[in-house]
Amino acid sequence: MAGSRCTPADQRALRRLSDLDDDIVQPLMKRVGGDQVIPKPSSRRDAGPPEWHGRGADFSLHSIRCQLESRVSQVGFTSSPRSDERVSAVMGLLVDGPQGAEILLTRRSKTMTNHRGEVSFPGGRVDEGESIVDAALRETWEEVGIHPHHVRVHTELSPLSTFVSRSYIVPVIASIDGKTELRVNSAEVDRAFWVPLAELVRSDTFSWEWWTFDLAAEEGERPMYFFHLDDETIWGATARMLHELLCLVHGVRECPR
Repeated sequence: MAGSRCTPADQRALRRLSDLDDDIVQPLMKRVGGDQVIPKPSSRRDAGPPEWHGRGADFSLHSIRCQLESRVSQVGFTSSPRSDERVSAVMGLLVDGPQGAEILLTRRSKTMTNHRGEVSFPGGRVDEGESIVDAALRETWEEVGIHPHHVRVHTELSPLSTFVSRSYIVPVIASIDGKTELRVNSAEVDRAFWVPLAELVRSDTFSWEWWTFDLAAEEGERPMYFFHLDDETIWGATARMLHELLCLVHGVRECPR
């Protein structure tokens, strides 16, 4: 797809302050969230302000495209799947909206085997002989009806492993030039919806904690991220990927993983 190129002036403008800076918006309590069941461990602690606290961000789609396309994708990756993992690809799809860039999310059908009722990105297993990008494009077409022809791929984020579904997930970040009708595949998805990135960094929406695990498959302390919307709660692998994207938008080079 055709798109405007980023200029040096665009790059300098990326540090403009967000309209929803943490220091300005200080609500008293978190939003309601959804009915997702989060199995919290007995040992956990609040992690404090977000990694991007005190930093400004430009949430316009053009500026975010500039940042994404100037970033080197994680080609070759710094990790590899475990022997018991299957490689999956997910699509973090952006579009321009009234508050700047919005990202597409889905709620998985409650008939699914794993992660039923959880908020996620469109995505699934990578078929034999299929690339990560091709798998993400195919799954997006199958789940929500957005044709690959309309999608402009920008980069890949860090891969991560899930211990429930034994998946090695590679996030693909892309965008489209305008919203199109979503045709939800009800066998896999109960709902598809767009959320502004600026909304996700609101202090009544985002929180994070340090969780301590003592299972053989997952030991030690690790960060867990949460986005409480009015009717959904995003957590787990999807929240981890969103957190990395938001760190990138704010110019935070290293985020706890």
